[in-house]
Amino acid sequence: MKSYLWSRYKEAKRVTKELVPSIMSNMLNPDAIFSNNEMSLSDIEIYGFDYDYTLVFYSKHLHTLIFNAARDLLINEHRYPAEIRKYDYDPNFAIRGLHYDVHRLVLFSRGLSVVPDEEVIAMYDGSHVPLEQMSDFYGKSSQGNTMKQFMDIFSLPEMTLLSCVNEYFLKNNIDYEPVHLYKDVKDSIRDVHIKGIMYRAIEADIEKYICYAEQTRAVLAKLADHGKKMFLITNSPSSFVDKGMKFIVGKDWRDLFDVVIVQAEKPNFFNDKRRPFRKVNERGVLLWDKIHKLQKGQIYKQGNLYEFLKLTGWRGSKVLYFGDHIYSDLADLTLKHGWRTGAIIPELRSEIKIMNTEKYIQTMTWLQTLTGLLEHMQVHRDPDSQMILEEWKKERKEMREMNRNFFNAQFGSIFRTDENPTYFLRRLSRFADIYMASLSCLLNYEPDYTFYPRRTPLQHELPGWSDQLCTGTFRIPFLQETVQVK
Repeated sequence: MKSYLWSRYKEAKRVTKELVPSIMSNMLNPDAIFSNNEMSLSDIEIYGFDYDYTLVFYSKHLHTLIFNAARDLLINEHRYPAEIRKYDYDPNFAIRGLHYDVHRLVLFSRGLSVVPDEEVIAMYDGSHVPLEQMSDFYGKSSQGNTMKQFMDIFSLPEMTLLSCVNEYFLKNNIDYEPVHLYKDVKDSIRDVHIKGIMYRAIEADIEKYICYAEQTRAVLAKLADHGKKMFLITNSPSSFVDKGMKFIVGKDWRDLFDVVIVQAEKPNFFNDKRRPFRKVNERGVLLWDKIHKLQKGQIYKQGNLYEFLKLTGWRGSKVLYFGDHIYSDLADLTLKHGWRTGAIIPELRSEIKIMNTEKYIQTMTWLQTLTGLLEHMQVHRDPDSQMILEEWKKERKEMREMNRNFFNAQFGSIFRTDENPTYFLRRLSRFADIYMASLSCLLNYEPDYTFYPRRTPLQHELPGWSDQLCTGTFRIPFLQETVQVK
Protein backbone atom coordinates (compact mmCIF):
# COMPACT_ATOMS: atom_id res chain seq x y z
CA MET A 1 0.00 0.00 0.00
CA LYS A 2 2.91 2.38 0.74
CA SER A 3 4.21 2.09 -2.82
CA TYR A 4 0.68 2.59 -4.17
CA LEU A 5 0.13 5.82 -2.18
CA TRP A 6 3.48 7.25 -3.14
CA SER A 7 2.92 6.38 -6.79
CA ARG A 8 -0.35 8.32 -6.71
CA TYR A 9 1.44 11.20 -5.00
CA LYS A 10 4.14 11.30 -7.70
CA GLU A 11 1.54 11.08 -10.45
CA ALA A 12 -0.37 13.96 -8.89
CA LYS A 13 2.85 15.99 -8.74
CA ARG A 14 3.56 15.31 -12.40
CA VAL A 15 0.07 16.28 -13.58
CA THR A 16 0.12 19.42 -11.41
CA LYS A 17 3.41 20.52 -12.93
CA GLU A 18 1.96 20.04 -16.42
CA LEU A 19 -1.12 22.09 -15.51
CA VAL A 20 0.73 25.21 -14.38
CA PRO A 21 1.58 26.59 -17.88
CA SER A 22 -2.06 26.29 -19.02
CA ILE A 23 -3.27 28.04 -15.85
CA MET A 24 -0.74 30.82 -16.32
CA SER A 25 -2.03 31.43 -19.84
CA ASN A 26 -5.36 32.57 -18.31
CA MET A 27 -4.25 35.14 -15.78
CA LEU A 28 -6.68 37.56 -14.14
CA ASN A 29 -6.67 41.21 -15.16
CA PRO A 30 -5.99 43.43 -12.09
CA ASP A 31 -7.96 46.22 -13.80
CA ALA A 32 -11.07 44.11 -14.41
CA ILE A 33 -14.46 44.56 -12.78
CA PHE A 34 -15.82 41.51 -10.98
CA SER A 35 -19.51 40.74 -10.61
CA ASN A 36 -21.51 39.18 -7.78
CA ASN A 37 -24.79 39.77 -9.58
CA GLU A 38 -25.74 40.18 -13.23
CA MET A 39 -25.91 43.86 -14.08
CA SER A 40 -26.05 45.81 -17.33
CA LEU A 41 -24.62 49.32 -17.42
CA SER A 42 -27.22 50.13 -20.07
CA ASP A 43 -29.80 50.10 -17.23
CA ILE A 44 -27.84 52.63 -15.17
CA GLU A 45 -28.90 56.25 -15.62
CA ILE A 46 -27.46 57.77 -12.43
CA TYR A 47 -24.02 57.24 -10.92
CA GLY A 48 -23.34 58.10 -7.28
CA PHE A 49 -19.99 58.26 -5.49
CA ASP A 50 -18.42 58.41 -2.09
CA TYR A 51 -15.38 60.71 -1.93
CA ASP A 52 -12.53 59.23 0.14
CA TYR A 53 -10.96 56.15 -1.45
CA THR A 54 -13.57 56.23 -4.21
CA LEU A 55 -13.20 59.43 -6.20
CA VAL A 56 -9.94 60.26 -4.51
CA PHE A 57 -7.09 57.92 -3.61
CA TYR A 58 -4.44 58.78 -1.06
CA SER A 59 -0.72 58.07 -0.98
CA LYS A 60 1.01 55.94 1.64
CA HIS A 61 1.86 59.11 3.57
CA LEU A 62 -1.72 59.55 4.81
CA HIS A 63 -1.84 56.52 7.11
CA THR A 64 1.50 57.51 8.60
CA LEU A 65 0.04 60.95 9.29
CA ILE A 66 -3.07 59.48 10.97
CA PHE A 67 -1.02 57.03 13.04
CA ASN A 68 1.43 59.70 14.25
CA ALA A 69 -1.29 62.23 15.05
CA ALA A 70 -3.39 59.70 17.00
CA ARG A 71 -0.31 58.41 18.83
CA ASP A 72 0.53 61.96 19.90
CA LEU A 73 -3.06 62.52 21.07
CA LEU A 74 -2.80 59.40 23.24
CA ILE A 75 0.33 60.82 24.85
CA ASN A 76 -0.72 64.46 25.18
CA GLU A 77 -4.43 64.14 25.98
CA HIS A 78 -4.89 60.64 27.39
CA ARG A 79 -1.61 60.59 29.36
CA TYR A 80 -0.19 57.45 27.78
CA PRO A 81 3.56 56.83 28.24
CA ALA A 82 5.73 59.01 26.01
CA GLU A 83 7.77 55.90 25.17
CA ILE A 84 5.08 54.75 22.72
CA ARG A 85 6.36 57.52 20.43
CA LYS A 86 9.15 55.15 19.42
CA TYR A 87 6.62 53.08 17.46
CA ASP A 88 6.26 53.97 13.79
CA TYR A 89 3.47 53.05 11.41
CA ASP A 90 3.99 49.77 9.57
CA PRO A 91 1.90 49.70 6.35
CA ASN A 92 2.43 45.95 6.07
CA PHE A 93 1.09 44.96 9.50
CA ALA A 94 -2.73 44.90 9.28
CA ILE A 95 -5.36 44.19 6.64
CA ARG A 96 -8.98 45.23 6.39
CA GLY A 97 -11.78 42.99 7.63
CA LEU A 98 -10.10 41.83 10.84
CA HIS A 99 -12.15 41.34 13.99
CA TYR A 100 -10.82 42.77 17.24
CA ASP A 101 -11.81 41.33 20.61
CA VAL A 102 -12.24 44.40 22.81
CA HIS A 103 -12.04 42.54 26.13
CA ARG A 104 -9.22 40.14 25.28
CA LEU A 105 -7.38 42.81 23.28
CA VAL A 106 -6.78 40.29 20.51
CA LEU A 107 -6.62 41.18 16.82
CA PHE A 108 -5.64 37.56 16.31
CA SER A 109 -2.32 39.10 17.14
CA ARG A 110 -1.09 39.90 20.64
CA GLY A 111 0.74 43.15 20.44
CA LEU A 112 2.68 42.86 17.18
CA SER A 113 2.97 39.06 17.34
CA VAL A 114 0.47 36.74 15.68
CA VAL A 115 -1.49 34.48 18.03
CA PRO A 116 -1.10 30.86 16.86
CA ASP A 117 -4.22 29.22 15.43
CA GLU A 118 -4.19 26.61 18.18
CA GLU A 119 -4.28 29.30 20.87
CA VAL A 120 -7.12 31.17 19.17
CA ILE A 121 -9.14 27.94 18.92
CA ALA A 122 -8.54 27.23 22.62
CA MET A 123 -9.48 30.79 23.54
CA TYR A 124 -12.88 30.57 21.83
CA ASP A 125 -13.52 26.85 22.47
CA GLY A 126 -13.40 26.10 18.76
CA SER A 127 -13.04 27.72 15.38
CA HIS A 128 -16.45 29.45 15.41
CA VAL A 129 -17.23 32.57 17.47
CA PRO A 130 -20.90 32.77 18.65
CA LEU A 131 -22.98 35.41 16.88
CA GLU A 132 -23.82 37.23 20.13
CA GLN A 133 -20.12 38.00 20.55
CA MET A 134 -19.71 39.36 17.04
CA SER A 135 -19.93 42.99 15.99
CA ASP A 136 -23.25 44.62 15.17
CA PHE A 137 -24.54 45.13 11.62
CA TYR A 138 -22.12 47.95 10.89
CA GLY A 139 -19.10 46.11 12.32
CA LYS A 140 -19.10 48.07 15.58
CA SER A 141 -18.70 46.80 19.14
CA SER A 142 -21.96 47.73 20.87
CA GLN A 143 -24.90 46.43 22.88
CA GLY A 144 -22.93 43.61 24.45
CA ASN A 145 -20.96 42.67 21.32
CA THR A 146 -17.33 42.07 22.22
CA MET A 147 -16.00 42.14 18.66
CA LYS A 148 -15.25 45.12 16.46
CA GLN A 149 -14.74 44.54 12.73
CA PHE A 150 -12.38 46.96 10.99
CA MET A 151 -13.82 47.46 7.50
CA ASP A 152 -12.68 51.00 6.69
CA ILE A 153 -9.40 51.69 4.90
CA PHE A 154 -8.87 54.47 7.45
CA SER A 155 -8.95 51.78 10.17
CA LEU A 156 -5.53 50.37 9.21
CA PRO A 157 -3.63 52.96 11.32
CA GLU A 158 -6.07 52.32 14.18
CA MET A 159 -5.38 48.57 14.22
CA THR A 160 -1.64 49.19 14.08
CA LEU A 161 -1.74 51.74 16.90
CA LEU A 162 -3.81 49.40 19.09
CA SER A 163 -1.29 46.64 18.55
CA CYS A 164 1.73 48.90 19.18
CA VAL A 165 0.41 50.21 22.51
CA ASN A 166 -0.59 46.70 23.52
CA GLU A 167 2.92 45.53 22.62
CA TYR A 168 4.45 48.26 24.81
CA PHE A 169 2.29 47.33 27.82
CA LEU A 170 3.03 43.62 27.46
CA LYS A 171 6.79 44.10 27.09
CA ASN A 172 6.91 46.32 30.16
CA ASN A 173 4.54 44.21 32.30
CA ILE A 174 2.13 47.13 32.70
CA ASP A 175 -1.34 46.21 33.93
CA TYR A 176 -4.12 47.97 32.04
CA GLU A 177 -7.82 47.73 31.18
CA PRO A 178 -8.28 46.50 27.58
CA VAL A 179 -11.62 48.26 27.15
CA HIS A 180 -10.07 51.61 28.09
CA LEU A 181 -7.21 51.15 25.64
CA TYR A 182 -9.62 50.31 22.82
CA LYS A 183 -11.79 53.37 23.58
CA ASP A 184 -8.84 55.76 23.92
CA VAL A 185 -7.30 54.68 20.63
CA LYS A 186 -10.68 54.83 18.90
CA ASP A 187 -11.28 58.35 20.26
CA SER A 188 -7.81 59.50 19.22
CA ILE A 189 -8.27 58.23 15.67
CA ARG A 190 -11.70 59.89 15.57
CA ASP A 191 -10.24 63.18 16.78
CA VAL A 192 -7.68 63.18 13.96
CA HIS A 193 -10.72 63.46 11.67
CA ILE A 194 -13.12 65.49 13.85
CA LYS A 195 -10.57 68.09 14.92
CA GLY A 196 -9.51 68.60 11.33
CA ILE A 197 -5.90 67.44 11.78
CA MET A 198 -6.05 65.15 8.75
CA TYR A 199 -8.03 67.58 6.59
CA ARG A 200 -5.68 70.51 7.23
CA ALA A 201 -2.60 68.42 6.49
CA ILE A 202 -3.97 67.18 3.16
CA GLU A 203 -5.17 70.64 2.11
CA ALA A 204 -1.75 72.06 2.92
CA ASP A 205 0.06 69.56 0.65
CA ILE A 206 -2.45 68.02 -1.76
CA GLU A 207 0.18 66.74 -4.18
CA LYS A 208 1.84 64.74 -1.40
CA TYR A 209 -1.34 63.00 -0.29
CA ILE A 210 -3.64 62.68 -3.32
CA CYS A 211 -2.82 60.42 -6.27
CA TYR A 212 -4.43 58.96 -9.43
CA ALA A 213 -6.19 62.28 -10.12
CA GLU A 214 -6.12 61.91 -13.90
CA GLN A 215 -7.93 58.55 -13.77
CA THR A 216 -10.85 59.91 -11.77
CA ARG A 217 -11.11 62.87 -14.12
CA ALA A 218 -11.26 60.52 -17.12
CA VAL A 219 -14.03 58.38 -15.57
CA LEU A 220 -16.23 61.36 -14.75
CA ALA A 221 -15.69 62.85 -18.21
CA LYS A 222 -16.64 59.58 -19.88
CA LEU A 223 -19.88 59.30 -17.89
CA ALA A 224 -20.73 62.94 -18.60
CA ASP A 225 -20.11 62.44 -22.33
CA HIS A 226 -22.66 59.61 -22.31
CA GLY A 227 -25.30 61.77 -20.63
CA LYS A 228 -25.23 60.10 -17.22
CA LYS A 229 -26.38 61.99 -14.14
CA MET A 230 -23.91 62.01 -11.25
CA PHE A 231 -24.03 62.81 -7.55
CA LEU A 232 -21.65 62.81 -4.59
CA ILE A 233 -22.51 61.79 -1.00
CA THR A 234 -19.60 61.97 1.43
CA ASN A 235 -18.94 62.31 5.15
CA SER A 236 -16.05 64.69 4.51
CA PRO A 237 -16.42 68.48 5.00
CA SER A 238 -17.18 70.98 2.23
CA SER A 239 -13.89 72.90 1.95
CA PHE A 240 -11.87 69.68 2.03
CA VAL A 241 -13.89 68.08 -0.75
CA ASP A 242 -13.87 71.30 -2.81
CA LYS A 243 -10.08 71.61 -2.72
CA GLY A 244 -9.58 67.93 -3.47
CA MET A 245 -12.00 67.94 -6.40
CA LYS A 246 -10.47 71.10 -7.84
CA PHE A 247 -7.12 69.30 -7.78
CA ILE A 248 -8.54 66.12 -9.34
CA VAL A 249 -11.06 67.49 -11.86
CA GLY A 250 -10.65 71.26 -12.07
CA LYS A 251 -12.31 74.43 -10.83
CA ASP A 252 -15.56 73.58 -12.59
CA TRP A 253 -15.89 70.13 -10.97
CA ARG A 254 -19.37 70.92 -9.59
CA ASP A 255 -20.71 71.29 -13.12
CA LEU A 256 -20.28 67.53 -13.55
CA PHE A 257 -22.46 66.65 -10.55
CA ASP A 258 -26.21 67.09 -10.36
CA VAL A 259 -26.13 66.86 -6.53
CA VAL A 260 -23.29 67.26 -4.01
CA ILE A 261 -23.81 66.36 -0.34
CA VAL A 262 -21.09 66.72 2.31
CA GLN A 263 -20.91 65.73 6.00
CA ALA A 264 -23.72 63.27 5.31
CA GLU A 265 -22.91 61.16 8.39
CA LYS A 266 -23.35 57.84 6.63
CA PRO A 267 -24.69 55.31 7.50
CA ASN A 268 -27.19 57.47 9.45
CA PHE A 269 -27.87 59.34 6.23
CA PHE A 270 -29.53 56.23 4.83
CA ASN A 271 -31.75 55.58 7.85
CA ASP A 272 -32.55 58.78 9.76
CA LYS A 273 -35.53 60.63 8.24
CA ARG A 274 -35.36 63.58 10.62
CA ARG A 275 -32.36 65.58 9.38
CA PRO A 276 -33.10 68.17 6.65
CA PHE A 277 -30.61 69.38 4.07
CA ARG A 278 -28.76 72.69 4.51
CA LYS A 279 -27.21 74.66 1.68
CA VAL A 280 -23.54 75.65 1.98
CA ASN A 281 -22.64 78.95 0.30
CA GLU A 282 -19.36 79.82 -1.46
CA ARG A 283 -17.74 80.90 1.82
CA GLY A 284 -18.69 77.64 3.56
CA VAL A 285 -21.46 79.27 5.60
CA LEU A 286 -24.57 77.20 6.36
CA LEU A 287 -27.81 78.83 5.18
CA TRP A 288 -31.16 78.45 6.92
CA ASP A 289 -33.35 78.33 3.79
CA LYS A 290 -35.76 75.44 3.47
CA ILE A 291 -34.63 73.17 0.63
CA HIS A 292 -37.32 72.50 -1.99
CA LYS A 293 -34.93 71.40 -4.74
CA LEU A 294 -31.40 70.05 -4.92
CA GLN A 295 -29.73 72.32 -7.46
CA LYS A 296 -26.79 71.54 -9.71
CA GLY A 297 -23.64 73.44 -8.79
CA GLN A 298 -24.64 73.82 -5.13
CA ILE A 299 -23.27 72.01 -2.08
CA TYR A 300 -25.58 70.64 0.62
CA LYS A 301 -24.82 69.37 4.10
CA GLN A 302 -26.38 66.49 6.07
CA GLY A 303 -29.93 65.62 5.01
CA ASN A 304 -31.19 62.07 4.60
CA LEU A 305 -31.75 59.60 1.80
CA TYR A 306 -35.55 59.68 2.06
CA GLU A 307 -35.60 63.42 1.38
CA PHE A 308 -32.97 62.88 -1.33
CA LEU A 309 -35.22 60.35 -3.10
CA LYS A 310 -38.22 62.67 -2.78
CA LEU A 311 -36.38 65.65 -4.27
CA THR A 312 -34.61 63.79 -7.10
CA GLY A 313 -36.92 60.90 -7.93
CA TRP A 314 -33.86 58.69 -8.38
CA ARG A 315 -35.01 55.27 -7.28
CA GLY A 316 -34.23 51.62 -7.68
CA SER A 317 -31.94 49.77 -10.02
CA LYS A 318 -31.27 52.67 -12.39
CA VAL A 319 -28.95 54.09 -9.70
CA LEU A 320 -25.43 52.72 -9.18
CA TYR A 321 -23.54 53.96 -6.10
CA PHE A 322 -19.82 53.41 -5.52
CA GLY A 323 -18.08 53.35 -2.14
CA ASP A 324 -15.18 51.71 -0.33
CA HIS A 325 -16.95 50.89 2.96
CA ILE A 326 -19.13 47.81 2.59
CA TYR A 327 -21.35 48.68 5.56
CA SER A 328 -21.51 52.48 5.70
CA ASP A 329 -21.65 53.00 1.92
CA LEU A 330 -23.37 49.97 0.42
CA ALA A 331 -25.32 47.74 2.81
CA ASP A 332 -28.41 49.89 3.42
CA LEU A 333 -28.65 50.91 -0.23
CA THR A 334 -28.80 47.26 -1.24
CA LEU A 335 -31.09 45.98 1.51
CA LYS A 336 -33.52 48.87 1.90
CA HIS A 337 -33.51 50.95 -1.27
CA GLY A 338 -32.80 48.63 -4.18
CA TRP A 339 -29.91 50.63 -5.63
CA ARG A 340 -27.15 48.81 -7.49
CA THR A 341 -23.84 49.02 -5.68
CA GLY A 342 -20.16 49.00 -6.63
CA ALA A 343 -17.39 48.40 -4.09
CA ILE A 344 -13.97 50.00 -4.49
CA ILE A 345 -11.39 47.58 -3.06
CA PRO A 346 -7.86 48.98 -3.61
CA GLU A 347 -6.27 45.83 -2.18
CA LEU A 348 -7.72 43.82 -5.07
CA ARG A 349 -5.12 44.96 -7.58
CA SER A 350 -2.10 43.90 -5.52
CA GLU A 351 -3.65 40.56 -4.55
CA ILE A 352 -4.44 39.68 -8.17
CA LYS A 353 -0.87 40.51 -9.19
CA ILE A 354 0.34 38.06 -6.52
CA MET A 355 -2.15 35.43 -7.70
CA ASN A 356 -0.77 35.78 -11.23
CA THR A 357 2.79 34.84 -10.21
CA GLU A 358 4.12 31.42 -11.16
CA LYS A 359 5.12 30.69 -7.56
CA TYR A 360 1.61 31.29 -6.27
CA ILE A 361 -0.01 29.26 -9.07
CA GLN A 362 2.34 26.34 -8.45
CA THR A 363 1.69 26.42 -4.72
CA MET A 364 -2.09 26.72 -4.97
CA THR A 365 -2.45 24.08 -7.69
CA TRP A 366 -0.42 21.56 -5.72
CA LEU A 367 -2.19 22.48 -2.45
CA GLN A 368 -5.59 21.78 -3.99
CA THR A 369 -4.35 18.54 -5.52
CA LEU A 370 -2.77 17.39 -2.27
CA THR A 371 -6.00 18.15 -0.42
CA GLY A 372 -7.85 15.99 -2.94
CA LEU A 373 -5.35 13.18 -2.38
CA LEU A 374 -5.83 13.36 1.39
CA GLU A 375 -9.61 13.38 1.09
CA HIS A 376 -9.75 10.28 -1.05
CA MET A 377 -6.87 8.25 0.32
CA GLN A 378 -7.99 8.49 3.96
CA VAL A 379 -10.01 5.30 3.37
CA HIS A 380 -6.75 3.35 3.76
CA ARG A 381 -6.61 2.72 7.49
CA ASP A 382 -3.54 0.48 7.90
CA PRO A 383 -0.65 1.94 10.00
CA ASP A 384 1.73 2.42 7.06
CA SER A 385 -0.91 4.33 5.07
CA GLN A 386 -1.81 6.49 8.08
CA MET A 387 1.86 7.39 8.54
CA ILE A 388 2.06 8.56 4.92
CA LEU A 389 -1.16 10.54 5.28
CA GLU A 390 0.28 12.29 8.33
CA GLU A 391 3.28 13.31 6.22
CA TRP A 392 0.93 14.72 3.61
CA LYS A 393 -1.04 16.61 6.28
CA LYS A 394 2.17 18.18 7.56
CA GLU A 395 3.12 19.23 4.03
CA ARG A 396 -0.38 20.64 3.49
CA LYS A 397 -0.17 22.68 6.70
CA GLU A 398 3.20 24.13 5.65
CA MET A 399 1.84 25.02 2.22
CA ARG A 400 -1.20 26.74 3.71
CA GLU A 401 1.13 28.91 5.80
CA MET A 402 3.17 29.66 2.69
CA ASN A 403 -0.01 30.63 0.87
CA ARG A 404 -0.98 33.12 3.58
CA ASN A 405 2.46 34.68 3.52
CA PHE A 406 2.15 35.48 -0.16
CA PHE A 407 -0.22 38.29 0.88
CA ASN A 408 0.29 39.49 4.45
CA ALA A 409 2.78 37.89 6.82
CA GLN A 410 0.45 38.27 9.81
CA PHE A 411 -3.05 37.76 8.45
CA GLY A 412 -2.89 36.49 4.87
CA SER A 413 -5.37 37.54 2.18
CA ILE A 414 -8.18 40.00 2.71
CA PHE A 415 -10.45 37.72 0.68
CA ARG A 416 -9.71 34.15 1.74
CA THR A 417 -8.69 32.18 4.82
CA ASP A 418 -7.29 28.91 3.48
CA GLU A 419 -10.17 27.31 1.53
CA ASN A 420 -12.89 29.58 2.93
CA PRO A 421 -13.90 33.13 2.01
CA THR A 422 -13.21 35.65 4.76
CA TYR A 423 -16.02 37.41 6.59
CA PHE A 424 -15.01 40.51 4.63
CA LEU A 425 -15.55 38.73 1.31
CA ARG A 426 -18.88 37.27 2.43
CA ARG A 427 -20.12 40.78 3.26
CA LEU A 428 -18.71 42.07 -0.03
CA SER A 429 -20.56 39.34 -1.94
CA ARG A 430 -23.79 40.21 -0.14
CA PHE A 431 -23.78 43.99 -0.45
CA ALA A 432 -21.91 44.77 -3.71
CA ASP A 433 -23.21 43.94 -7.18
CA ILE A 434 -19.78 44.61 -8.66
CA TYR A 435 -16.35 45.30 -7.21
CA MET A 436 -13.05 46.61 -8.55
CA ALA A 437 -9.70 48.04 -7.48
CA SER A 438 -10.54 51.63 -8.50
CA LEU A 439 -13.02 53.65 -10.52
CA SER A 440 -10.49 53.73 -13.34
CA CYS A 441 -11.50 50.13 -14.14
CA LEU A 442 -14.71 51.58 -15.65
CA LEU A 443 -12.61 53.00 -18.46
CA ASN A 444 -12.14 49.45 -19.78
CA TYR A 445 -15.87 48.93 -20.38
CA GLU A 446 -18.46 50.37 -22.74
CA PRO A 447 -21.49 52.11 -21.16
CA ASP A 448 -23.79 49.27 -22.26
CA TYR A 449 -21.60 46.45 -20.98
CA THR A 450 -23.29 43.61 -19.05
CA PHE A 451 -21.47 42.01 -16.13
CA TYR A 452 -22.11 38.30 -15.60
CA PRO A 453 -21.07 36.54 -12.39
CA ARG A 454 -19.15 33.31 -12.81
CA ARG A 455 -21.04 30.21 -11.73
CA THR A 456 -19.09 28.75 -8.82
CA PRO A 457 -20.05 25.18 -7.92
CA LEU A 458 -21.66 24.55 -4.57
CA GLN A 459 -20.15 21.86 -2.39
CA HIS A 460 -22.79 19.34 -3.49
CA GLU A 461 -22.43 20.18 -7.21
CA LEU A 462 -19.99 18.77 -9.75
CA PRO A 463 -17.20 21.25 -10.51
CA GLY A 464 -17.03 22.86 -13.93
CA TRP A 465 -14.49 21.60 -16.40
CA SER A 466 -12.03 24.35 -15.43
CA ASP A 467 -12.17 23.36 -11.75
CA GLN A 468 -11.57 19.72 -12.63
CA LEU A 469 -8.15 20.66 -13.98
CA CYS A 470 -6.89 20.94 -10.40
CA THR A 471 -8.88 18.33 -8.49
CA GLY A 472 -11.34 16.54 -10.75
CA THR A 473 -8.60 14.63 -12.54
CA PHE A 474 -8.27 12.58 -9.39
CA ARG A 475 -11.84 12.49 -8.12
CA ILE A 476 -13.44 10.06 -10.55
CA PRO A 477 -11.00 7.18 -9.97
CA PHE A 478 -11.03 7.92 -6.25
CA LEU A 479 -14.80 7.50 -6.16
CA GLN A 480 -14.37 4.04 -7.69
CA GLU A 481 -11.63 3.18 -5.22
CA THR A 482 -13.83 4.13 -2.28
CA VAL A 483 -16.51 1.73 -3.46
CA GLN A 484 -13.95 -1.05 -3.89
CA VAL A 485 -12.42 -0.54 -0.43
CA LYS A 486 -15.81 -0.70 1.24
